[in-house]
Amino acid sequence: MLIDTYGRVATDLRVSLTDRCNLRCTYCMPEEGLQWLAKPDLLTDDEIVRLIDIAVTSLGIEEVRFTGGEPLLRPGLVGIVERVAALEPRPQMSLTTNGIGLKRTAAALKAAGLDRVNVSLDTLRPDVFKTLTRRDRHKDVIEGLHAARDAGLTPVKVNSVLMPGLNDDEAPDLLAWAVEHEYELRFIEQMPLDAQHGWKRDGMITAGDILTSLRTRFDLTPEGEEKRGSAPAERWLVDGGPHVVGVIASVTRPFCAACDRTRLTADGQIRTCLFAREETDLRAALRSGAPDEEIARIWRLAMWGKKAGAGLDDPTFVQPDRPMSAIGG
Repeated sequence: MLIDTYGRVATDLRVSLTDRCNLRCTYCMPEEGLQWLAKPDLLTDDEIVRLIDIAVTSLGIEEVRFTGGEPLLRPGLVGIVERVAALEPRPQMSLTTNGIGLKRTAAALKAAGLDRVNVSLDTLRPDVFKTLTRRDRHKDVIEGLHAARDAGLTPVKVNSVLMPGLNDDEAPDLLAWAVEHEYELRFIEQMPLDAQHGWKRDGMITAGDILTSLRTRFDLTPEGEEKRGSAPAERWLVDGGPHVVGVIASVTRPFCAACDRTRLTADGQIRTCLFAREETDLRAALRSGAPDEEIARIWRLAMWGKKAGAGLDDPTFVQPDRPMSAIGG
């Protein structure tokens, strides 16, 4: 198992399949100028599947989430999903995507064994979407969401980030729309993971702000800590249920004490935390011919050194030097 010195056990593996993305969200990356990973630096499909196999069969991983960048840009994605679905024990598999390619891939991903998807959508207004993402692809995301739902990749979760002066008035409208279309909406506080290091705590739309806005239109009842477990989202029943809304308060109410995640970057590095500044290289071990047992040992050692928390509440916090697109959301 992957245990750390604080007794936390990692059972959830986040796998970044690529650092590339077909959007340029203002809270994630600059419009131009990012240096992409060279193809030889990326893990191959076989290397990804081997590492997931080690994680599942030797290290106690029960859930695998494919991320990016934008994972639908990975040419071998459907094959990777199919091969991971064949592992024993079979892990639960999900995918975090911007939704642009889902219309054409949702059915194939479901057939390959993917269980569900998380889709990022911050606004219902196409003009605001274009401002936030620097791309005119709002219609494609909406169509991708519908395709995911129709393919049975449920529950379809929609992740939204609210930005001051752009979409900070949309929380109630987003929730009403999500309820109408049978999506599970989750708001995420903006995190300090933008490549241009423009994040500022002042002015950030907090979990408290979001809940206050939602309560102008909906009655919210806490679902409770028992149901939450190690999940990052605090959830509320909407108007008594059955629909729920979640808020991931990574900055104002961090949940590090219950963290059960380990992360694999697209270039084969283990990260113990999204905000970590240290990485452990598994790619070198893979390519030097190390046996599975040695790779598992390196992975265990990396997780043993996991810190108590992300440190966002520390005034001396230093932002990671790699953007979210390179380390997976």
